[in-house]
Amino acid sequence: MKELPPALLNSLNGVKGFSLPSFREAHERPSVTSVRKHPVKGAGISIGDSAVPWCTGGYYLDKRPVFTLDPAFHAGAYYVQEASSMFLDHMVRQLFPERSGLRVLDLCGAPGGKSSLLAGLLDSTSLLISNEVIRSRASILEENMIRWGYTNNWVTSNDPKSFSALPGYFDLIVVDAPCSGSGLFRKDERALNEWTEANVLLCSQRQQRILADVWDSLKEDGVLIYATCSYSPEEDEGILDWLGATFAPGSLPVPVASEWGVTEVTGAGLAGYRFFPDKVQGEGFFIAAVRKRETAATIARPPKFRTQHDPKTFALAQHLVSNPEELICLPGKENGFFAIRREHEPDLHQLKQHLFFRKTGLRLGMPAGKDWLPEHDTALSLDRSVSVPAVSLDRDQALKFLKKEEVPIALREKGWLLTTYEGLGIGWMKSLGNRYNNYLPKHWRIRMELPDEDWA
Repeated sequence: MKELPPALLNSLNGVKGFSLPSFREAHERPSVTSVRKHPVKGAGISIGDSAVPWCTGGYYLDKRPVFTLDPAFHAGAYYVQEASSMFLDHMVRQLFPERSGLRVLDLCGAPGGKSSLLAGLLDSTSLLISNEVIRSRASILEENMIRWGYTNNWVTSNDPKSFSALPGYFDLIVVDAPCSGSGLFRKDERALNEWTEANVLLCSQRQQRILADVWDSLKEDGVLIYATCSYSPEEDEGILDWLGATFAPGSLPVPVASEWGVTEVTGAGLAGYRFFPDKVQGEGFFIAAVRKRETAATIARPPKFRTQHDPKTFALAQHLVSNPEELICLPGKENGFFAIRREHEPDLHQLKQHLFFRKTGLRLGMPAGKDWLPEHDTALSLDRSVSVPAVSLDRDQALKFLKKEEVPIALREKGWLLTTYEGLGIGWMKSLGNRYNNYLPKHWRIRMELPDEDWA
């Protein structure tokens, strides 16, 4: 039997929805595996056994497979995400029925679950900034968002304080705050072993600091969504109390079906939602939304700029994209070029004054003599042209390609070929007629040994 921290259990006495016997019993059961299908790429795949009730595209699995051995996972057809945290989908749909022209920040974005969810909810005129301050985690976030394939998603790596230089810029800010992690006890033995009352206090103070740092960048009437994977009241209702006392925001309750098992709570009159594993099919989670009511003293305005669009270079690369008239081509790092939506260039000039970017729009690649060397990102992009030459691989061949092993295939034409699995792009190869070069980046390759037996 797992020995849950007595101090945590004592702190939950009196918390709405907490029942000690069933809470203990739930922590003796294994955690639930769930995935969320990509709204576009996931349309043609079959995965999951039952639907997550509060998330469109969310599904529970009866057992956890080896996702590394599924090429569709590498192609970004679905994301492995904890079911309770998918409640963000329901919350955003309720609070933003129309999701066009928004500026959205996922402040603590790694590894990418909530960012990929948000990206799939927004239309192409909106802009999503996925941020992660820890550089090692930011690289994971970047890879996952490249797989998800949205050009209107940019990845940054900045301290929350950096965003205070953008007063009144964002319509929606999501803060899935660093926390003590008690909600993940079933999934993560380390979280259980490392839990302390001192860390709960430290996390609560850090959460307040993060929210204070980013508050100014929220527009008047903008929405802040705050979440943790902690049970501790100090990190949940206590933060709502602090928000109410510090900023006096408006409460934003959303409808919740009784059969979902979600517990509705309040702090300082602000609505919040608790997820207990004995009540829902998911892990421990807390989420709340508030509306900013104060008028911003100043509003961030885009600077005057001269466009950096390079039409001559774009002419060499626009065969890669399906909508060249909607994009502009800009110079990036190390002689590479990237594309963003035309209407987002003012945002780029405004944001780059204050933020460090890891991914801006869609990396296109670079010219190489008379040829164009496509970036891996374009193989996974939703804006990739459907007319680029492609070679279809079966599962065995696709996994060998993803491991950068030799794939025995006969290629009838020379040149660049999109490598696909069940219609989903997974990378590029260049056919030389009698052989080919695999252009999958080394750090993207499968590192585990592939099984010898038939894994289909």
